[in-house]
Order: sequence, then C-alpha cells, then structure tokens
Amino acid sequence: MPQNGEIELRVAEALQQDVGKGIVRVDKELLGKIDIVPGNLVEIMGKRSTGAIVGEAYPADVGLEIIRMDGLTRSNAGTSISEMVTIRKTELKEATKVILAPATKGIRIMAPGEILKKNLMGRSVSKGDVLALISPRKTRETFREFPDVESVFSGFFEASTPFSLGEIKFTVVSTSPTGIVRITDVTEIEIRPEAVELIEKKIPDVTYDDVGGLKPEISKLREMVELPLRHPEIFDRLGIDPPKGVLLHGSPGTGKTLIAKALANESDANFMAINGPEIMSKFVGEAEKRIRDFFKQAEDEAPSIIFIDEIDAIAPRREEVTGEVERRVVAQILSLMDGLKERGKVIVVGATNRPDALDPALRRPGRFDREIGLRVPDKDGRCEILQIHTRGMPLADDVELNEFSSITHGFVGADLAALCREAAMNALRRILPDIDLEEQTIPKEVLEKLFVTKNDFMDALKFINPSALREVFIEIPNIHWKDIGGLNELKQSLKEAVEWPLNHPDAFKRIGIEPPKGILLFGPPGTGKTMLSKAVATESRANFISVKGSEILSKWFGESERKISEIFNKAKQASPCIVFFDELDALASMRGSGAGEPRVVERMVNTLLSEMDGLEELKGVVVLGATNRPDLLDSALLRPGRFDEIVLVPPPDEKSRIEIFRVHMEGMSLDDDVDIEKLAKKTDGYSGADIAAVCRKAGMLALHDNIEIKSVSPKHFKKALKKIGPSLTSEVIKYYKHLTKELERGIEVRNEREEIPREVA
Repeated sequence: MPQNGEIELRVAEALQQDVGKGIVRVDKELLGKIDIVPGNLVEIMGKRSTGAIVGEAYPADVGLEIIRMDGLTRSNAGTSISEMVTIRKTELKEATKVILAPATKGIRIMAPGEILKKNLMGRSVSKGDVLALISPRKTRETFREFPDVESVFSGFFEASTPFSLGEIKFTVVSTSPTGIVRITDVTEIEIRPEAVELIEKKIPDVTYDDVGGLKPEISKLREMVELPLRHPEIFDRLGIDPPKGVLLHGSPGTGKTLIAKALANESDANFMAINGPEIMSKFVGEAEKRIRDFFKQAEDEAPSIIFIDEIDAIAPRREEVTGEVERRVVAQILSLMDGLKERGKVIVVGATNRPDALDPALRRPGRFDREIGLRVPDKDGRCEILQIHTRGMPLADDVELNEFSSITHGFVGADLAALCREAAMNALRRILPDIDLEEQTIPKEVLEKLFVTKNDFMDALKFINPSALREVFIEIPNIHWKDIGGLNELKQSLKEAVEWPLNHPDAFKRIGIEPPKGILLFGPPGTGKTMLSKAVATESRANFISVKGSEILSKWFGESERKISEIFNKAKQASPCIVFFDELDALASMRGSGAGEPRVVERMVNTLLSEMDGLEELKGVVVLGATNRPDLLDSALLRPGRFDEIVLVPPPDEKSRIEIFRVHMEGMSLDDDVDIEKLAKKTDGYSGADIAAVCRKAGMLALHDNIEIKSVSPKHFKKALKKIGPSLTSEVIKYYKHLTKELERGIEVRNEREEIPREVA
C-alpha cells in the first residue's frame, strides 16, 4: 500500500465544519505508515498538486482508506469525489510573499494585505489555488487541534482582527518561493484589486544538478541573475542597479536553454520563453505589441526571467536587414530593456550561437550586461554530463564513464545525451527477440536482462558525431601503428610531437615548453605520409579533419579564406583535434610565383599563416601537412612556430619492407614456401604503396589461374614483381636526401626544374 513515502486514497467529501479551512482528514494509522502525524503539511496529487494540513480522521472513518476534503481543495487538486489521489509529506516552506487577486471577474477589492494575512495565518497555498477566507476565530479553532502549530501562531491569533468578505474567493496569483508554502508571520501578502487571468507558471523541472560541465558559467549566472531576484536589498545597499540581461552564446547543444531553465527554477522566478516565429506578424505594429505584452506579463508576475532563444533571429543587425519589421522589433526590444520605463524584477536572458549577428546596441551594458560563452565541455565536464544522463540507466560492470569521456572530444551535452540514448537503444535491440509485442506487459525476467554494456556505447559512437564538427569533413580513422610497417623512428617522433601534447598537456606545462603547432611530412610518393597522419589521429584519440584543396578553392572572392578560418574555428571548438592538409603544396605554394588576379592561393597562404601563428593562440590543435614538394611551399610556413617539425618519410629499407609485407599478407592465404625475406630483398626501390600493389596483384594472378584456388604461391609473387616495378629510382632518393639537408639548414630551396627528377616533378 505505502510506496516511497506515498499513499493512494479515495476522495470523500468533507463535513460542513471543515469547509474552507484548508485541512484534509485521513486515518491516523495510515498516516503513521508514511511517517506523517496530524498537523503536518501534505501534498495532494490529483491532476495538479496542492497542499493542505492533515487532520485526524473522524471516528466513523477509522479503518477506511479515504481522504476527506472540501470542494475548494478538490478543485485545487484537480480531482472529484470517488477519484483516487496520492498524498505524501512535503517540506515546510515559509512563504516570503504571496500575491492574491479576486477569483471572480468584475469585482474590485481595495484592502491592505496585512488584514488578509491575519485571516490566512498558517494556511498552505500554491500558485493557482482558490482560497475562501474564514474568520480569525475559526482559524484559531482549527489549529488548536494541532498544538505545535498553535504555539507558533498564538500571538498572531490574539492580535488578528475580524475581516469578512462574505463568499468572495481569492486566487493565488504567485508565491515566493514556488511550490506549496505556508503563510507565516514573515509572509508579505499583496492583493491585486481586480481579477487577473492566471497563467500557470511554467517553471521547468530542471535544477543545477541536471547541468553538467558548466560550473564556472553557473556561478557567473547565479551572481548575475539569482542574486538580484532573491536579494535585491544587496544592490540597494550598494546603490547600484541590478543587471538587466545576460547573453549566453556557444555552439549548438552546449546547454544554453537548459541552463536558463535551471536558473529560473533555482531562483524561484517565473520563466517565460519568447520564440521568434510567435513574435513576427504581417500586420504593422503587431510584433512590437506582442513583445510589449510579454514584458508586461513578466512585470505582473515578477520576479521573472524572460528567455529569448536564438535572439539573433529577432534582433539582427539593423544595417544588414532589409525588412522594416525586423528594425522595429529590434528598436522595441532596445527600449524595453533599457528605456525610460523601469522594468522591476525582470531579467532578460538571451541565447545565440551567432553573437556577432546581434545588433551592437543590444550588447552594451544596461541591456545585456554580461556575455557568457558556453564552451564545448572538457574531459571532466563530459564525465559529469555522462553521469547525469546515465543516472537511471542499468549499466553493466564493464562500463567506465571516464573512458568514454576521454574519447568523446568535441562532444557537447546534446551529443552525449544522444550517445547515452543510442547506447540504451542498442541494449533494447539485443533483447527485442525475447519480447512478445502482443503481450501487454514485459516479463520481469526479460527486463532483468536489460543492461547497457560497453559494447553498446562503442556501437553508438559510430553513429554520433560531435556537433562542433558537423559542418566540416570529419572522419575517425581506424589505422593503428601496427598497420604501418617499418618507420619506427618516425613513429616515435610523431608520438612525441602529436600524442604527448594532446594526451599529456600537464607534462609540457610542468617543464615550461610549448608543444609543436605543426608537423610537415615530406617524401617520395607512396611512402605512407597520409597513412601516418591517420595513425597519429587514431592513437592519440583526437578528432581528425582532412582538408582537400578541391573543397577549399572557390570562385567567389574571399570564400576560400573563410573556409580555412572556419576549419580552424571548428578544430579549436573540438580540440584536441588534428587538421590534416594533404598535398599541401597545392594550397600553400610560394607567394609571388603566380600570375594574375585575384591571386586566391596567395590570400589562402596568408590566412593559413595567421591561423597557425597569429594573434589568436592555437590550443589543442595540431596541423599535419603532407607533400611531395616542400620546395614549392611558401618559406614563411617552414619556420618554427608554424611547421616546427619537418620530417622526411624515407623509402623503406629491407627491414621495413619485411614488416610492410607482413602487414599486407596478414589476411592472405599463402603457401608455406612463400619467403617474405626473399621478397624484401628483391624489392629494393619499392615504396610501401608499391609493396601493397604487389601483394594485391599476386592475389589477383592466383585467382586468374583458378577461381577456386586455396592459396597464393611464390610464382604468383614472381609474376607480380615483373608487372609492378619500383617507383623510387636512385635519382629520386638522392634528390630527397639533398632536399632534407637544405631544409635542415633553413635555406630556401628554389624550384629548378633541371635538378628535379622527372618522377617527382
């Protein structure tokens, strides 16, 4: 019967002597089961919730599972006789302020709040409740049933004065704090003279506990918003006006709307959201009137928070919009936020992911006093968000949230929520065959098998991409160091230059050095430059943006430079991130060498230079470049601070070729007499790509001989070597060695065609 401190009871009508007193009666034995005694405040939950003081049941009702309440209480709880309601004990919250208004339209009442306060002493109320006033004598008689309550209010009962308004009822317009409160000696009662059209307070059920990874931002918001609403006397004492507005900006999904809802809930303020499409109208002056109405309603139900989501849609820069309506709407918002009329306890919170698109007049002190940027969460923030979204989730023992927080770089709160949801759906799909969809209920033993495992999360990660990188081409490579044969020294250099700064930033901070910003890989075609870059991204668990020249170049003036800037902005948001420029010489060739206007490549080089080492610091972003022709690159790119490390990817030696053969033969069916070492000796001058082609060709030749063949024999490799020759000649190798020495000395290498081997040029 009792469950989680709650009892479900059937509603019965109250006896006449209890009408209008705000009390309900329940069997004492039932109350004891949920730790309630007569005189406690209880919450009654029907279609809506209300509060009442519980009294002992009449002798005739002992043993019956009923709750007796009068008509007003039934109306406040949204229930009727014979229906079931749930009751539970609720904490005693003292009301600091209660606003009342006549419940009937057409009646005007001018009365001081203090008189009504004496008639309402000890009553429990919540917003939307309808109250009937009873005389002080009846109030005193009611509370003498509950000695503890009477002792608190006895002085006030004696001082109270008779005041009767007959059958006129009052509606509770608002209470502070929100929820079910009790009127005490500290409560301020305000009476509105005329009936108001009551709109339920839409305070979302979100607290600061439901917002993860934004502790510094919450702290700033509380001092800006919660403090003025809760304690305006502090600002009066200091002789300053409280802040009027806060602008939240950040990537989509970082929690701008969520933090505004939590703020409204925690500060006990009325929460009103303005949506752009609801405001706009085709009629002249209608949009401005709607905004004025919003602000007036907020003033009437103060303290209020007006939340304008995507504020850039209704308040864009006036000089950039062509429509007259938008200009007038902006002007109206400006005057309401900081015009001649005082707003009272109303704070405006705006949210946008395009703060630069807002009209500059909105972004000055007096309107939006502070701008708070919501960043993409770091590792600890992501762990916090994952804990919030997995609170009610049955997690298997192998799920380590710390592990997932470390591999979800660039994920915002919305992405992590989607990740948890997708993981849960994966768990559901596993038990779906055991569920009979025709049955009304799912058997308990089937539900007990429902656990979310590590694999469910790993599968979900394949489908959820970070929002911060959705607009640019991103891939998560699946190439590991073991997939690349040889190049051990180079692998170690890349680990130190890329993996260490991303995975161990504290070590660099401790030593007091800056990690390298860029690494340039150069070498003959086919030696594995692109593959090395992918392996670095996989092993460092960083996001990976691959930039291709064809995607960057545009016929529109300034568009190519904008795309490069956008890529770096996204990389910063999703840090740690690796930005990979393949065939870099196509995008960043030497300035001054090209002819004609508008010299797109030169402007692209300038943008690249400023992004890599300009005024804005590049944190958590490593730039990897790959090229066959470093001599064509602009010399400004090759200096320390941009490409700090310039690394030659050499042709594979015999030992490396053995490893490369092993990598490519790992999945092949081979005869026992296939000798890898013998093949490595015969492939001098072959690049990694050439060896991959030899293995592939040998397999194709084997199938050509017999489609049913079981394995590849040495003769097939012999034939393949005749068909595929080495791509690296001695001249090419000699050229790259010479180029390495020149680059090490920091001397600009000129593009002299006669010295460049034909295979490279």
